[in-house]
Amino acid sequence: MEIMLWVKLVKPESMSNAEFFEVWRQESVAVTAALEAGAIKHVWKVAGKYEVIAVMDVGSGDDMDAAVHALPIWKLGFAHLVPEISWTPLASYRAWGAQLTELAKG
Repeated sequence: MEIMLWVKLVKPESMSNAEFFEVWRQESVAVTAALEAGAIKHVWKVAGKYEVIAVMDVGSGDDMDAAVHALPIWKLGFAHLVPEISWTPLASYRAWGAQLTELAKG
């Protein structure tokens, strides 16, 4: 199942810019490797914000948890930098179009 992952990052006041961006840099290396390996289909950084959006293909909720906890932000103990995370299951619009044909019949 394809899912959209949305993550908001927040830099704590007590953390230096260098430390914050180094953690994020390590995260970007892992995410880029997952993208190249095909585990992540697409990934974007939201312009002007500390937010990331990715589309992934997962088999279960367990796979979602495993994917997140394998990333450096969690492994290095910086999960507090991610106060907001959301998962949205995605469905094929073509399949929805076929369902609409049936639904429109009443």
